[in-house]
Amino acid sequence: MIREFNGMAPRIAKSAFISEAAYVVGDVEIGEDSNVFPGAVIRGDFGRISIGSNTSVEDNCVIHSGTPSSPMGDVHIGDMVLIGHGAVLNCRKIGSSVLIGMNATILHDVEIGDRCIIGAGCLVSQGMKIPDDSFVAGVPGRIRGKPSEQQLWWVREGSKGYVELARQYRNHGL
Repeated sequence: MIREFNGMAPRIAKSAFISEAAYVVGDVEIGEDSNVFPGAVIRGDFGRISIGSNTSVEDNCVIHSGTPSSPMGDVHIGDMVLIGHGAVLNCRKIGSSVLIGMNATILHDVEIGDRCIIGAGCLVSQGMKIPDDSFVAGVPGRIRGKPSEQQLWWVREGSKGYVELARQYRNHGL
């Protein structure tokens, strides 16, 4: 479901796939070949949310912009980002070529650099700044070093796989 809010309608690239069971509302922009799967909620009501190209928002994710006390809290998500099932994002920035693990929680004002891996179930604390090429895991999340080649494989190949899967969903009229 795609909805306008306060005069702002989502802007979605023609090649993007948005499941009919997802909810995208307000000031949201979604780039080429990106995909949003069932149960995902992307709420651009307190600020703008921009999602780059070849980015996957998996089932039951929540992406929300800003807070009532900081209404200009825009969210920028780069290209080739995989946001795993059930992740919750209320951050400022996620770079490109990033994997956010399943059920990870990214709190307010977090900035994540390029080529990062955020582990499944990780809680990235409010205001944390994560530099490029970081592997973050735990509760609270801590930088554990650089991502391995195997972890980065998931970003490269997973992004391609989800673009193809989204095409299949679209071809089936789903």
